[in-house]
Amino acid sequence: MSLTVWLSLLAASVVISFTPGAGAINTMSNALNEGWRRAVWGVIGQQLALIVHVVIVAAGVGLLVARSPLLFDVVRYAGAAYLVFLGIRMILTKPTSEPDAAQTIRLPESRLSMVRRGFWVNLLNPKAIVFFLAFIPQFIRLDQPALPQYLILISTVVIVDVIVMWFFFAAAAKPFRRLTRTPRGQRILNVVFGSLFLAVAGLLLFVH
Repeated sequence: MSLTVWLSLLAASVVISFTPGAGAINTMSNALNEGWRRAVWGVIGQQLALIVHVVIVAAGVGLLVARSPLLFDVVRYAGAAYLVFLGIRMILTKPTSEPDAAQTIRLPESRLSMVRRGFWVNLLNPKAIVFFLAFIPQFIRLDQPALPQYLILISTVVIVDVIVMWFFFAAAAKPFRRLTRTPRGQRILNVVFGSLFLAVAGLLLFVH
């Protein structure tokens, strides 16, 4: 991969990562609930899903999904259902009252749970597969060995997304952490982020 092609890939990756979506919402939610440092575990899960998307496209399965309305809809509805589940669960989460907070210690969410949720949030998005189908051919030359090119592509996309998610979206949530100290603030944040998950689910279902 030439320097010019890689710079184009880098620029495209930055634009893609800054596009708001379920991954950005999940990252900000993790940063608010678990803190900026621990939010990285959700970001790692999202990157694992990105790698799977690239592998799916490289293996040709992505083309099958893109060309099969049934398979596309199955993945689309599964993704929307998962986002609806996350949104409703967040909205219905009971805030921790100040007396309770003084008497009990809130256990942090496990790293595995955060990785798993980040993985499914990104994986169950058929639009990502279709996007990579259009995105990848722009940077992979058929007259050159495929594996090194795919490794460069995956490394670039993942590194850029980690930087944007953790140092931009997770960091952007920092000023709002003070709201998590009161029941009213917790309720507001739960409703806001739960509603955002529901909105993204709606876009996944109704925007083609």
